[in-house]
Amino acid sequence: MANGIVRVGLVGAGGNTRLRHAPGLREQSGVEIVSVANRSRESGERFAGEFEIPKVYDNWVDLINADDTDAICIGTWPYMHRTLTLAALEAGKHVLCEARMAMNAKEAHDMLDASRLKPHLIAQIVPAPGTLDVDSTIQGLIADGYLGEILAVKLRVSNTEGRANRNDTFVDTEAPFHWRQNQLLSGYNAMSMGIWYEQLMRYVGPASKVSAMTKVCVRQRLDENGVMRAVSVPDHINVICQMACGAQADLSWSSVSGLQKGNELWLLGTEGTLNLRGAPNVLYGGRKGDTELSEIPIPAEKKGAWRVEEEFINAIRGEEQITRTPFDVGVQYMEFTEAVARSSQTGQAISLPL
Repeated sequence: MANGIVRVGLVGAGGNTRLRHAPGLREQSGVEIVSVANRSRESGERFAGEFEIPKVYDNWVDLINADDTDAICIGTWPYMHRTLTLAALEAGKHVLCEARMAMNAKEAHDMLDASRLKPHLIAQIVPAPGTLDVDSTIQGLIADGYLGEILAVKLRVSNTEGRANRNDTFVDTEAPFHWRQNQLLSGYNAMSMGIWYEQLMRYVGPASKVSAMTKVCVRQRLDENGVMRAVSVPDHINVICQMACGAQADLSWSSVSGLQKGNELWLLGTEGTLNLRGAPNVLYGGRKGDTELSEIPIPAEKKGAWRVEEEFINAIRGEEQITRTPFDVGVQYMEFTEAVARSSQTGQAISLPL
């Protein structure tokens, strides 16, 4: 850092970089976004003009190796995350990498190993944001024994990401081929599976065994060039897990579940039950002796919020440690993601960690 200024370069200027990272970094005192490299020079220049970024690079190699940055924010699709992270760490740069962490568990382990060889550098994955407002409250209730022994976890997620009409949850047979449906770009990641598993780990820890069935309901779609492409990333997933804490979990994600809207999580224990419905998130609970669930208010002082860029910069300055999300947690959700794929392909239960 020069004169206490943290200089950041952006590789990949997609939706989350525009919505979150660039504005969030600009809000931090003593931070300058000094460079950007996108898929084309033209798109990089448009982004630079929008956010007053002085330098546009033709390629990511030159940006990462230049001596004008202290940290790299990676906003590409998952297929480049390992390559860019390893290059940035090798160049002595701190790394904030967009989720999902990688294409598969092997890539995630490579990233974790590389970060451990550079312990003086901050390595952070953008966290799953959907439950940040309720995490502290749920964690506190569990720690205080509200649930007793956790027996079971049930999760139902209706995925409408990328749809023009998010109220329409029936299968969309006419939608174009999306990059998230391209396994060459997204790897084993499917829908919000890794996001929700990361959030579940905050409450009940990781799984120890995974059994899954998946389905691709629309097997071909036209891409942006009018070419018919095969779809291999599932749009309906059912998973049964044995959790390391002893609970059993029944988890499902679907982008084809007509009229099933929103998300619902149940945490079922010997002494109590918690039920989270969203979005927006509303928490309900009940204990032995109650006849029905009642809403549990979230105290304002316990409501978490998005502070990814602030945490990253503070960690670089030695002012706090990364809690959302360190690379070892990213490895855990990537192992789960791969275990779901392996189980669905083989029909066998897959033990974790891989």
